[in-house]
Amino acid sequence: MSNQDETPEYRLRRELPEEVPAKAPEVPAPPVAAEPGLTGRQRLAQGLWPPRVSRAQLIVALLLFGLGFGLAVQVASNSEGDSALRGARQEDLVRILDELDDRTQRLEDEKAGLEKQRDELENSSDQAEEARKQTLEKERQLGILAGTVAAQGPGITMTIEDTKGTVEADMLLDAIQELRAAGAEAIQVNGVRVVASTYLTGSGQSVSVDGNKIDAPFRFKVIGKPQDLEPALNIPGGVVQTLEKEQATVTVERSTKIVVDALRAAKQPDYARSSSE
Repeated sequence: MSNQDETPEYRLRRELPEEVPAKAPEVPAPPVAAEPGLTGRQRLAQGLWPPRVSRAQLIVALLLFGLGFGLAVQVASNSEGDSALRGARQEDLVRILDELDDRTQRLEDEKAGLEKQRDELENSSDQAEEARKQTLEKERQLGILAGTVAAQGPGITMTIEDTKGTVEADMLLDAIQELRAAGAEAIQVNGVRVVASTYLTGSGQSVSVDGNKIDAPFRFKVIGKPQDLEPALNIPGGVVQTLEKEQATVTVERSTKIVVDALRAAKQPDYARSSSE
């Protein structure tokens, strides 16, 4: 080792790290100008228009609209019906309920009759023969109503004695209408069959039924349920009381067998034709 290496200056230089050249400071790059963007309102407008609606969404919208319209109509109709019944009197509500019950019972009876006919046709060994029997029975029933065939059954006989000649034709017509309303199925007045087209004219001793003159006493032969026919004639202010006010004498007798044998010739209608022709 030389004396130069042992000098303090040389030892100090050897202990220090080697000098590192300083780096030049980095110059930041100039900022790039940002591309002008859209505002939030413009982006919202572009997202909403034009609308992008698929076919499935359109069908669902139409179905929902139809369902809502139907519900609105149903609610409106129910509200109208409820408001009409809400303002009705108790007597009217009872009458409406009775009419609904009667209509329901008639429909049930008609349904039972049709089901019985169906069962008879299905269970009959000879369906053609059964259909022929039903056709003949229907023809007989229509013949009774039209007056072309005789009929018999339970009913009443009403006799009107008019010695004063005060009984008018309209009084006899009222009696016929009252009997029909009570369920009369066949009526005969002094040998003249009463049908749907029957009319009465005249008064007193010159009363005519469908152009056939009849004389007092006036005798009604009526087939129907006696328990309904007789009370209908004797109601307060009804047929019997009206005739008695005119000094006529009225007697009503029930019977288990009344024969209505006066017939009417079948008349061919001038204009009406069957819709099946």
